[in-house]
Amino acid sequence: MRYKLSENNNEINQEELNAVVEDDMESQSEGSEESVQKYIAELKSQLEQEQKKLASNEIKIQYLLSDFENLKKRTELDVQNRVNEITGNIVLKFLSIYDDFVRAREALSKQKANTEGLDGILKNMNSFLSELGVKPIDALGEIFDPRFHEAISVKESSELDDNTIIAELRKGYILKDRVIRPSLVEISKKRDKGD
Repeated sequence: MRYKLSENNNEINQEELNAVVEDDMESQSEGSEESVQKYIAELKSQLEQEQKKLASNEIKIQYLLSDFENLKKRTELDVQNRVNEITGNIVLKFLSIYDDFVRAREALSKQKANTEGLDGILKNMNSFLSELGVKPIDALGEIFDPRFHEAISVKESSELDDNTIIAELRKGYILKDRVIRPSLVEISKKRDKGD
């Protein structure tokens, strides 16, 4: 007598399996040796098919896990890029206000007015920018680099090399290794000595 084991049963009770095999063997022993060999071959065939299914499913699971990991990384990168973009836009708006405070302090300093209050505010603003990872771009005296600087005028000079930054008209800033605002600069152009 043969029993079909349930395909949904993930764990097979060893005692039940032994009982099924013994029952089958007893019924087979009544028949010929040939039928026992046939039955064993049939069981081996079923085992091989199940092993192939298992191997195939393991490969599918590995591909799915790999796809999931790639999706997870891509999603994290997209979220981080979006956060950086939003943060950059907010910082740009903040920098406009910061520039106004800097100009106000410079104007009051020229009039020899007390700037202690503005100095305290600017110190707090600098601390806030530093916490966000915002760094100013060094420009004055540097060689012009279009990744960091935007030239808005050129002055001839016999003393300086070409493309040396001679004036910074607006400070530029970097947020976490990304330029969020280039420096507006004036650069030099070498004047020929014959002129």
